[in-house]
Amino acid sequence: MEWFEALILGLVQGLTEYLPVSSSGHLTIGAYLFGLNGEENLAFTVAVHVATVLSTCVILWREIVWIFQDFFKWKWNEGTKYVVNILISMIPVAIVGFFFKDKVEAIFGSGLLVVGICLLITATLLAFSYWAKPRQREHISPWHAFVIGIAQAIAVLPGLSRSGSTIATGLLLGNKKEKLAQFSFLMVIPPILGEALLDAKDMAEVGVSTAMAGLPTVSLIVGFLAAFISGCLACNWMINIVKKGKLIWFALYCAIVGILAIVLPML
Repeated sequence: MEWFEALILGLVQGLTEYLPVSSSGHLTIGAYLFGLNGEENLAFTVAVHVATVLSTCVILWREIVWIFQDFFKWKWNEGTKYVVNILISMIPVAIVGFFFKDKVEAIFGSGLLVVGICLLITATLLAFSYWAKPRQREHISPWHAFVIGIAQAIAVLPGLSRSGSTIATGLLLGNKKEKLAQFSFLMVIPPILGEALLDAKDMAEVGVSTAMAGLPTVSLIVGFLAAFISGCLACNWMINIVKKGKLIWFALYCAIVGILAIVLPML
């Protein structure tokens, strides 16, 4: 992997992890265009995933500090409720990770057709959430956290946006836009870290030399910094976009890219 390829893929990862356009789908398309084999670049995958987690922590550090301060008071308060909701939201994705990991990985290697179809599904979901006007609720309930967690679990498919699925589901359930975006980005931290740990485990099993095959150190650093910086920008941008309710433009974008992903291999 050349440094400019790492730069592009890092930017794509950082931006699309938070924008509702599917990071996995875009990385699959990018790897296809560059002729890269993801299995030979496990170290790069770990690096960009960690970078996006760090970008979330930087942008939402006040909320994270507030949650921990409340939680470690060991009382049933707002911070403790928030932690419980995040834990509840993790249940569906944990089930998928433990019991269906191999099947999901097989889908990732099935080509751009699945990516294109899932991007079209993302576009449909975003469009529905834009036009629907449910009665808004003040707080995210444990039940809503679980349903949003189901959306996150389904979004492990390449082309289904994790942020798009969780935010759109929360909006359809009637949760307030201001709180929903923050919850969506905070709830994604444990799964991303878990995914990075699994990738690191795979890297250890195949050997560091194999995992780093074709990946110079400078490319690893460039990819990490690109994912971190673009992740910070995208996270902050997306929070403002959700507040203003401008998700319809991302629905249009996903529809166009989805059609291209389906048609591209046929050319």
